[in-house]
Amino acid sequence: MSFQVTIEDGVAELIWEFPPVNAFTAAQWQELATVVRELSVEPSANCVVLGAKGRGFQCGVDVKELQADADIIYAANRGCREAFGAIYDCPIPTIAACHGFVLGGGIAIAGSCDVVIASEDALFGLPEIDRGAMGAATHLRRLFPEQATRRMFFTGEPISAAEAYRLGALEAVVPPEALLDEARALARKIASKSPLALRLAKEALNGIEVMEPKRSYRYEQGFTLELYGSPDSQEARDAFVQKRDSKFED
Repeated sequence: MSFQVTIEDGVAELIWEFPPVNAFTAAQWQELATVVRELSVEPSANCVVLGAKGRGFQCGVDVKELQADADIIYAANRGCREAFGAIYDCPIPTIAACHGFVLGGGIAIAGSCDVVIASEDALFGLPEIDRGAMGAATHLRRLFPEQATRRMFFTGEPISAAEAYRLGALEAVVPPEALLDEARALARKIASKSPLALRLAKEALNGIEVMEPKRSYRYEQGFTLELYGSPDSQEARDAFVQKRDSKFED
């Protein structure tokens, strides 16, 4: 199943479902970027809701694809950068409707959005340190305070929707069955505003951030690539695919 888009009452819904866990291949990351850019110039859309079907919102890159071909990391990195940048640059407000696992790239998608709403079963985390990689700390910092960001980045441990709400990352936490309705209600409220005002407001808010996420994420990716070429990274990926504990040399 590809990315599904519907537009009604000024609200564009972008929904995906890629079983079993909504991990994206390099090509799917690039497709996400393309779809968001198309919505960016869609005159009938004043707000975008990004959500998913299945077991969780999104859990990053397809590790099995990377395991099969290590060179895919370059296309995956480029696709991620393009997708997150397209969401961040989208000239109309974006709302992430998150359920289940929101991991790795899922954090980056949510962190690139303007507002995040989650269901009660959502878990937010960056497990990259246990996958032989790094990434999305840039976007994690858009959601959480500095100390929480560092703890999550260093440990790889996720936090609950309730804790994410306590830390100020979420606009609301709702029952799973109410998630999309809650996101749609907020999107309709936003979409009812002046199209010009919304676009100017979005450009202004992006412009006043201390360091825009695309540049800091590009800087961050240098370290990701450095780690990816190491034996530790290969061992972490091998262990993940083989469903065993990692064994790192001293």
